[in-house]
Amino acid sequence: MYEAILVPTDGSDGTEEAIEHAIDLAGKYDAELHAIYVIETHDITWVDQAGDIREKLEARGERAVNNVLERAESADIEDIETSIIEGKTYRAILTYVDDRDIDLVVMGTHGRTGLDRYLLGSVTEKIVRLSDIPVLTVPLAREGEKEASRV
Repeated sequence: MYEAILVPTDGSDGTEEAIEHAIDLAGKYDAELHAIYVIETHDITWVDQAGDIREKLEARGERAVNNVLERAESADIEDIETSIIEGKTYRAILTYVDDRDIDLVVMGTHGRTGLDRYLLGSVTEKIVRLSDIPVLTVPLAREGEKEASRV
């Protein structure tokens, strides 16, 4: 059913559950697993002439995608591609989906509600609304719920 699965990661705890689901699905469907980290273009500014911000963001991205790579390899996933890309996050993800013929995107949600959700929006929400392929959203486990699910 799925030949290529994408899990965008920002290295935060909020992506851990999504990574777990993406790895599980890649194993079940013998699908390629793609992990990407997007460097937001607005995070790199003209005042960063020495490249310090870019280097820090690239290092964070490497840690994030390597986390997925290591976990996928431990789960015997053989076909894994990792990338660090730049752009407006939701646009970069959608472009990656189109360019790589991705069949499914697996993304975490941060559980924002009320005014925060309205003002900040959500990359996941934008992907759900704009994607031409299925998007599996995985809610961030709340403290206590995460521990209870491991028992």
